[in-house]
Amino acid sequence: MRFLAITLIVHDDDRSPTERFREVVDNAVLAEELGFDGFGVGERHERPFISSSPPVVLSHIAARTSRIRLFTAVTTLSLLDPVRAYEDYATLDHLSGGRLELIIGKGNGAAQAQLFHVTPGDQWERNREGYELFRRLWREDRVTWEGRFRPSLTDAETWPRPLQRPIRVWHGSATSKESVDLAAFYGDPLFSANVTNPIDPYAELIAYYRERWAAYGHDPAGALVGAGTAGYYAARTSQEAIETYRPIFEAWLALFRKVGVDPVFHTLEDAIERGSILVGSPQQIIDKVLRYHRRFGHEVMHLHADADGLTPAQHRAALELFQSEIAPVLRKEIPSRPFPEVPV
Repeated sequence: MRFLAITLIVHDDDRSPTERFREVVDNAVLAEELGFDGFGVGERHERPFISSSPPVVLSHIAARTSRIRLFTAVTTLSLLDPVRAYEDYATLDHLSGGRLELIIGKGNGAAQAQLFHVTPGDQWERNREGYELFRRLWREDRVTWEGRFRPSLTDAETWPRPLQRPIRVWHGSATSKESVDLAAFYGDPLFSANVTNPIDPYAELIAYYRERWAAYGHDPAGALVGAGTAGYYAARTSQEAIETYRPIFEAWLALFRKVGVDPVFHTLEDAIERGSILVGSPQQIIDKVLRYHRRFGHEVMHLHADADGLTPAQHRAALELFQSEIAPVLRKEIPSRPFPEVPV
């Protein structure tokens, strides 16, 4: 199994945006130091997030790191001009030395949809059309194209040409079969959000992905799945882990209610039992990931990159414990395909 650390760059405290961005970059450097395979930055265009420009943040992380792969989580192609998105990410591909991977999706949130004049009726079609054009731009030196949501292209050139040809693109999915079907059609990997709900709806979408993958004529052995988690804290005993993490969980509940979201899990114990949150002893977390793997068959998993209310010392200690006692077991028990090699 391979492991990513991902942040949506929530900004809901008294620190300045400058301080929060510096923390994100420092967490990426820490993730590389501790042995994570990848670091991801989300894209949101509304409060309480300040992750509206992932390529800028990832470019700075690229300059501070040398090995770790850099992910978008997700690139909201339903909101973006695919030509401009291509230019940004092709540039980042060079600046990172070919360490870039994309996770695309339609995005969430009514405010950002209003900001970009996207409606529930067209967001999926925008995502599909945007990806089809983005995919061609990455692969073809000249593109002639016509669609619904941006001006047509006639023998268009886009610069710079990317370093990775092609680049691996994952499709992020939380609730909809549209993203799953798009991933299966193109033979792309799927990344299940696996955050808000119990395991069943995510397992159903992953099963649908594998079904559609085969229906489109792909070798079933080639399907690749990643899955998220809703939070992480490991300690030597489950009692210590729960005691430390409880106020953090309560703070998340308060944030959900503040923005008008009714949480699925109202207690930490329920979230640990039925959700994807990883809180407990190392062995408890290993057992839970293996149980989820039996349903998902996933080879890649993400943890939250942020401290989420932990002290810096607690945050680092928990990540060190993950890499020293949890990750080695999961890497051994769950074989995974190698990530793309960095181009020479």
